[in-house]
Amino acid sequence: METTFFSLATKSNFNKSLRHFFKVNEVVEDLERKRNLADVINVQLDANEVLNDQVLPIVGALIRDKFSYSYDSFNVPETITQFGKIVEETFKWTALDILIVYYNPNGEIILVNPKSQDSWDRVRELSRDQLIVVYAKHLKPEKNLKLEQEAISAIEEMISGKDVFINKEFIDQTVAPQAQAAPKKAVSPAAPTGGGKRKMTPKYAVTVTNELFHNGNVEAWKKIIESFNDKHPDLQVVIFFEGEVINDINALFKWGKVKHGDPIMFQVVGENIRSVSKLQKYLFEGASPRFEQFLKVDVGRILNLF
Repeated sequence: METTFFSLATKSNFNKSLRHFFKVNEVVEDLERKRNLADVINVQLDANEVLNDQVLPIVGALIRDKFSYSYDSFNVPETITQFGKIVEETFKWTALDILIVYYNPNGEIILVNPKSQDSWDRVRELSRDQLIVVYAKHLKPEKNLKLEQEAISAIEEMISGKDVFINKEFIDQTVAPQAQAAPKKAVSPAAPTGGGKRKMTPKYAVTVTNELFHNGNVEAWKKIIESFNDKHPDLQVVIFFEGEVINDINALFKWGKVKHGDPIMFQVVGENIRSVSKLQKYLFEGASPRFEQFLKVDVGRILNLF
């Protein structure tokens, strides 16, 4: 007996599925305007308009099935944290749309537009041996499978740290990079709407990539937050771990249970919320083996990070 539609037998499941179908149709319109799926979905994730478990079904239904992107899976050979060269090069590829799906060590799915530094900032790093899937689509009406496969290979080689030969056909001379459909800016749910009302961002995860969130990481976080508060005294940074508010960051070290791969959550509270992406970036570095860069400051001095 066929059971394909059994999950739709309840009102809640039916409505949930219906909302997903409406969202897929909405995203189709964005892709037809030549917007990158990562730019579209990441904005909607931040606004809680898309759930994490919708991401892969959307990729499968649209990128693979409807729009027939070429793709290849690839394991990251070495951990990398610098993506500037990839952004600089792929930004020129006006003849192609590229999407990267990254499976991080926590099992999270992150969509990346390699042409956007903001998109890479969501990843922070590509960890060794983690899976990525690279999708490529020629933006001309005619399908060019060979060109798409060459672009995918070039992306994989750049991620591997290799110098690559760039096919001049990657660039559509009739389209300037800045003339491509620009991603909409994410509007934080915490953005002020007037009236002096305090808002708060969603909770953002910072994954610990050091072997342990030890005293050095704690001190780095304290320096980062001190710098943030000095620049934005009207804003408050709230830290969470395992659902509990952490009033004293030292407790994360004293407990001795915050280890590699654990997510620490934070949110920002205030009226005119800003610099959240930069704060997340620095907190990620502070929770990594690179924490010492934040400790190189004279006693009594505040880091100038923001």
